[in-house]
Amino acid sequence: MRFVGYQRVNLMLRRLGILIVALSVSLSWAPEALAQTSESSDSSEYLIKAGFIYNFAKFVEWPSTSFAQPDSPIVIGILGTDPFGGIIDRIVGDKKIGGRGFIVRRLKWAKDFKDLKDCNILFVSSSEKEHMDDVIRMLRWLPILTVGETPGFAERGGIIRFALEDNRVRLEANVEAARQANLTISSRLLTLARIVQQPPAETRKPG
Repeated sequence: MRFVGYQRVNLMLRRLGILIVALSVSLSWAPEALAQTSESSDSSEYLIKAGFIYNFAKFVEWPSTSFAQPDSPIVIGILGTDPFGGIIDRIVGDKKIGGRGFIVRRLKWAKDFKDLKDCNILFVSSSEKEHMDDVIRMLRWLPILTVGETPGFAERGGIIRFALEDNRVRLEANVEAARQANLTISSRLLTLARIVQQPPAETRKPG
């Protein structure tokens, strides 16, 4: 049974690879396409989400100061319970974007935020709902692409949220939060997202 499961994951990864190539050329691809290629399950859901995270690195621009060297890797942090298993590692393992490879780190909640600040992309697991506001508040003005799946994540200052609607993965994006983080999101990526707003009081940088 384990072998059959492994084959199914590899099949989904191959299908995702084909769609990622298409997405890298044109972001007119809709998430439904992948959702229809496999059974509705946690594995397929997080395969889709992992594929999106990989593509976020293609269509988000970080300030040059975010990387020490031209070939410094893009660090993806997963905070809290990891819903991806090894899927995200296999997706980004041999990939490079602009000469940069990827590192995936599993992180635990800590009040000093040191490990979080070393990330370029931070996925905040739904297991961290209790700490979500603290994470968003502490990272708001840093060039870190925060990604979550908890309801209200984008409205409360997270940059991108995965939402499930009719068993399909959708995107919500907080453009103002991206601006605060000094990140530029491609308009091609934003065409896939529902743009959300955060309260005006949360958009001002502390004095």
